[in-house]
Amino acid sequence: MRALVIETFKCGAAAVYDRLEKNGRMLPPGVRYEASYVTADLTRCFQVMDYDDRPALEEWMARWSDLVDFEVLPVLSTNAARDHFRQASR
Repeated sequence: MRALVIETFKCGAAAVYDRLEKNGRMLPPGVRYEASYVTADLTRCFQVMDYDDRPALEEWMARWSDLVDFEVLPVLSTNAARDHFRQASR
């Protein structure tokens, strides 16, 4: 499964990047980082994550929950969405 994970930094970006530098992304098995973008004001991060099941993603978020609030939006690639509509119209 793939999700757009919207992170809002609770204590600012410095604390998040300090932990990232020291510990890496701290991904459990079954969670894979794909890409991320940070807002210009350094208050939020938008990450594309791939995961095998929701509990694995929840485990990763728990490791960061003292520094970050999360919103998870399951997403499809454009190709997967197109294929869905092609199959539905048959």
